[in-house]
Amino acid sequence: MTRSLFVFAACLFAAVHANADAYDAAVANPGRSAADVKRDALDHPAELLRLAGIKPGMRVADVLAGDGYYSELASYLVGPKGRVFMINNAAFDHWSDGPLQARLASDRLANVEHKTLDLDRMNLAPAGFDAILLVKVYHDLYWVDSEGVWPKIDTSGVLDQLARALKPRGVLLLVDHSAKAGSGNAAASPLHRVDEGYAIKDFESHGFKVVAKSDLLRRSEDARDQISYKGPALGKTDRFVLVFRKAAHAAEMTGLNQRVKADASIAPD
Repeated sequence: MTRSLFVFAACLFAAVHANADAYDAAVANPGRSAADVKRDALDHPAELLRLAGIKPGMRVADVLAGDGYYSELASYLVGPKGRVFMINNAAFDHWSDGPLQARLASDRLANVEHKTLDLDRMNLAPAGFDAILLVKVYHDLYWVDSEGVWPKIDTSGVLDQLARALKPRGVLLLVDHSAKAGSGNAAASPLHRVDEGYAIKDFESHGFKVVAKSDLLRRSEDARDQISYKGPALGKTDRFVLVFRKAAHAAEMTGLNQRVKADASIAPD
């Protein structure tokens, strides 16, 4: 861990540790569904949202939120002065049909706004968010669906949109199913996984910098050769957890891009 990464992680931990009860309280909220509570043991959401530093008053985008498991937890954390945007495309809305409507019924989460958007044209307000959540869905940006259910996505364009939508020094929480090291995005379609090292370089090339990591969701026994969302690997995948921070200004972003390009120029074929 570099000194700057260590210092930021230490400061982030110190800043949110005093507010740790808020994360535990969000998970313990009596209004949550039994299905969500059951999922907690697998996802450890209090620890992840604590790592990301989600706090009162923030504007948070939960991208490809599905039925809104994380959107609801974030809504408790940002409170009445904050706002959570629960963003799906049409496919994710379809797959989440039923639980999604139940979660939002009767305006039970008044600070959550559900949006169905074309990911290639989200039209998000510039610098409109303090934090973005991208949980177990980044690989889908590279998924090529032979059956035509899932649209082809301009991944670089989506990452550019997210970078513009974050405030300077805003944070992005990334969680995904690990593919084998060095495999890049090749496992996205067949296995719904992605290589952590590839993800880091991908986000860095769009003006983000890793500021915190967690091994909480690691599964060393996962061979990373099975499809992630069904069959024998369901609930047993190795998952990486990264918190990125957006560059504060253009000069810092340029420096990050130059470093990524330099790294790429010496990478073996």
